[in-house]
Amino acid sequence: MKIDFLYLNEEDMIDAGVLDAAGCVEAMRETMSLFGKHDFLLGGPKADEHGLQVNFPAKSDIEGFPLDDGPDRRFNAMPAYLGGKYHIAGQKFYGSNNHNLQIGLPRSILMVTLNDVMTGAPVAYMSANLLSAMRTGAMPAMAASYLANKDSKVISLIGPGVINKCAFMCYMAVMPEIDTVKIKGSTPTSKSAMAMKQYIEENYPQIKNIIICSTLKEACEGADIVSEAMSVTKQDMEEFKPDWFKKGAAVFSMGSFFVKEYDKLLNTTMVVDNYGMYEKYMKNFIARGPVDELGNKREWCIMGMHFIHLVNSEKAPRENVINLSDIVNGISAGRKSKDEIVMCSIGGMPLEDLSWGYECYQKAKEKGIGTTLKLWDEPYMK
Repeated sequence: MKIDFLYLNEEDMIDAGVLDAAGCVEAMRETMSLFGKHDFLLGGPKADEHGLQVNFPAKSDIEGFPLDDGPDRRFNAMPAYLGGKYHIAGQKFYGSNNHNLQIGLPRSILMVTLNDVMTGAPVAYMSANLLSAMRTGAMPAMAASYLANKDSKVISLIGPGVINKCAFMCYMAVMPEIDTVKIKGSTPTSKSAMAMKQYIEENYPQIKNIIICSTLKEACEGADIVSEAMSVTKQDMEEFKPDWFKKGAAVFSMGSFFVKEYDKLLNTTMVVDNYGMYEKYMKNFIARGPVDELGNKREWCIMGMHFIHLVNSEKAPRENVINLSDIVNGISAGRKSKDEIVMCSIGGMPLEDLSWGYECYQKAKEKGIGTTLKLWDEPYMK
């Protein structure tokens, strides 16, 4: 039996609508609805694995062996199945190396494969840097449609890189009242902060004020929506203080949210995309021990892990950490009052890559985009 599959390069993906912010938000809404209905599979015995990660050693006796010689050096494979209208299997794979930036490449280079559920045959193989960034940014924007005050006007972008750029596109699709943007980069004059400011000025004339912030505190204070998407090494992490956030703020974390005043989170509404995934993160963290190989104390820096810590230490009941999927499916309320502070942890799952990849694949087929490649006419061996 002949098997062909569709190859979509980055230009093809753009033509297929990968940057459609409103469409991506709706795909994430459907994805989380299916997640809440358990119509999915992830890796691991409990189907809650973010993926399988290959970490490189600090040193090796083998000549030429790849080493952990910089931040974000890893390989990740993220398999999944998503049901509903998608009914598709697949995987996102990426290699990450911060040294890529020195040679004009993105830190991570990503590809997504879509596979037939019954046979496992490839259906599509696609460039996924934009796909992954858009689905990551669309998730907090989708959550904001339930968790942010509808009249939110001030948004703070902490970490003005690609992820928050895509997130901003998606926030603007669901929160049209926003007219002020605060930007926090590594420094007030960072290239990424200036680039974000220019991008907003050129594409969103409804934004009246753009404020470049010097400190994390300045970025958090007064914001109706805080969107965190930092990519920093652990030694460069800044500490968030829960007291910085105004009444009614909605805080969305996609990267590093380092706090020490855990107990103050008990006064907020805590929301997660996948509770089991953060449980697994915490188990892995504990298994690795309290100090690193240099004897330094280890700290977790993921918002959802703070929530797990509060539940495990019996300071908060499990039901106080709300599943985003339950909010989408109408089982739990979203924002219940104008003054409550909402903390929402978005860790990301390959389910999101599959749904948005599938939507782009369907659009590509409709428009005749992409290159058909042959796997075989008949398999050489059966």
